[in-house]
Amino acid sequence: MLFLDEAPEFGAKALDALRQPLESGQVVIARAAGVVRLPAQFLMVLAANPCPCGRHGAHGDPCDCMPSVVRRYQARLSGPLLDRVDLRVDVDRVSRSELMGRGERGDSTETVAARVLEARQRAEQRLFGTPWRTNGEVSGHALRTRWHAAAGAMHAAERELERGLLSARGLDRVLRVAWTVADLRGHDQPDAGDVEAALQLRTGVSRGVPSTAGGAR
Repeated sequence: MLFLDEAPEFGAKALDALRQPLESGQVVIARAAGVVRLPAQFLMVLAANPCPCGRHGAHGDPCDCMPSVVRRYQARLSGPLLDRVDLRVDVDRVSRSELMGRGERGDSTETVAARVLEARQRAEQRLFGTPWRTNGEVSGHALRTRWHAAAGAMHAAERELERGLLSARGLDRVLRVAWTVADLRGHDQPDAGDVEAALQLRTGVSRGVPSTAGGAR
């Protein structure tokens, strides 16, 4: 796992250098004497504030940053890099009751781990006899030609593609995440609700879809 805290503070060249290994699972170093390929399969997690002061868009807390500063800060995470990020989650400020432990608690680690293990087992059974073990490893071509969503389930994602809000790579990744959502929910194949959940996770835009209450890749 590669965790980059305050991701926009990293140099643009360093961030964009991650695009190739994220796509191929390899780092390629080319020199005059030859080419070396090194294995580099990893899960990337980026954490970022909305602006340098961290308060842009927060309720009741004024942001000290000029609009142009906010735009430059957010632009440090390039479109091609973000196109390779499958899940985008907005994290709200922790309330006083949550900080003091008086808020409602979510599922325990053990409960979520059991749910993830069951989802992984469903994926392993489906992918048995293939070069892949998890949904995150399956190629886009195989997803489109071998493991289809339910009839009509991809309509919302295809509309986003036609509107230019989703790239071809993004469409494949939505389907890949939809399979994980389906595995978590115990579905034999992704339905429209699973695809909508995958779209919401990819774009960060709420679509009124119930949470999957866990995750597996």
